[in-house]
Amino acid sequence: MKAVVCRRYGSVDCEEAAMPACGDDQLLIRVRAASINARDAFLVKGSPPIVRLIAGLRRPRNPRVVGTDAAGVVESIGRNVTRFKVGDEVFGLCRGAVAEYACMAESAAAAKPANVSFEQAAAIPVAGLTALQSIRDKAQVREGESVLVNGAA
Repeated sequence: MKAVVCRRYGSVDCEEAAMPACGDDQLLIRVRAASINARDAFLVKGSPPIVRLIAGLRRPRNPRVVGTDAAGVVESIGRNVTRFKVGDEVFGLCRGAVAEYACMAESAAAAKPANVSFEQAAAIPVAGLTALQSIRDKAQVREGESVLVNGAA
């Protein structure tokens, strides 16, 4: 399969990669759309410096397929998966989203609504979780309260 891989900081290449091996609690999805966010950019750039302490000082310890957010169609399921079946359209968080195939934990996947495109769905996971955590956990907004979103950046 083709995948976008980071072998050295500041650079990515599209290359052939092995099909991901999914676990018992994961879905193998054929990726139809993926999005890139700040987390992915930090990993590719190797900046801020804390990234290099975690991922590797001079270059990533393991060449990594880029991407965290994906939307696609379920190709196969692990033996413990109960919420999805082959052919379902899903979106969510996974490692290596910018590839033809990716493994997604069942707990990190959601059914893609029919009225949402794959591209729209792939833009939701990290940004959506960030917004949810900001509004629900940090601001502690409760039912009946109003929120003004200014800038949405």
